[in-house]
Amino acid sequence: MAKATEAEVKEILQTTLTDEEITPFLAAADALVTDVLADEGYADSLLKEIKRWLTAHFVAIRDPQVSKEKIGDVDATYQGKTSLGLNHTSYGQQVMVLDHHGKLAEIAQSKGPAEVKTIA
Repeated sequence: MAKATEAEVKEILQTTLTDEEITPFLAAADALVTDVLADEGYADSLLKEIKRWLTAHFVAIRDPQVSKEKIGDVDATYQGKTSLGLNHTSYGQQVMVLDHHGKLAEIAQSKGPAEVKTIA
């Protein structure tokens, strides 16, 4: 499966973040996409794009994007509500377009904790 690079993520984010600052988010996106989408029949090129946009989404959650600015008496509003899942950022919204099977959106919108059963 093709891997996205830090440089490719920076193209989307248009950021001055270093590769080292992006690497943990890229690793998380790679692990999630590999685990959830590897068997969904997507081309490697599409999986790579999903990883790239998902990484940008993860970065934007940590460093929220300004959604509204005001210059006089400086005011800024940032994107974000944790309950929005992939809708939290424009990058996550792009992930949902690319993952047209909806698997990542389904995970992001799942409610409640996972249930674990043990056999005694």
